[in-house]
Amino acid sequence: MNLIKMLHTRTLNLAYNALKNVKKVAFSSDTTNNMDTTYMEIPLYDVEKQQPLEKRKARLHYQSRKRGMLENDLLLSTFAKKYLNGFNEKQTMMYDRLINSPSNDWDIFYWIVEKKPTPKEFDNEIMDLLKKHAKNEDKIALRQPDLH
Repeated sequence: MNLIKMLHTRTLNLAYNALKNVKKVAFSSDTTNNMDTTYMEIPLYDVEKQQPLEKRKARLHYQSRKRGMLENDLLLSTFAKKYLNGFNEKQTMMYDRLINSPSNDWDIFYWIVEKKPTPKEFDNEIMDLLKKHAKNEDKIALRQPDLH
């Protein structure tokens, strides 16, 4: 009986150690080993790339909804749904630069809700409109628009 108990215990220990190693492999990556992943940067997008206005607006609708941070997803997607189609080319470019130039989503969020001052290069009519939209003065329940 002692031999069976000893083999069972040894098998459990081997299985436990194997699972611990699998867990370590599953959550480690060569690209993030020496990186603070609590502050991830937004991938850069070339906003100066030539694009037809309607194609740019379609991309911005999608990017506004898929930020990676729920607060910005909600604010930017509802803003884009409400205003983006009415923007001229200059306004569209201002919005494109705003959501694709900063290196972190939290920066955008803090500027929109006025917890941090907006940098000069983003302090424009689009940011003013976005700040007003975020205040939701009509107290309308916001919901992300459906993707087409």
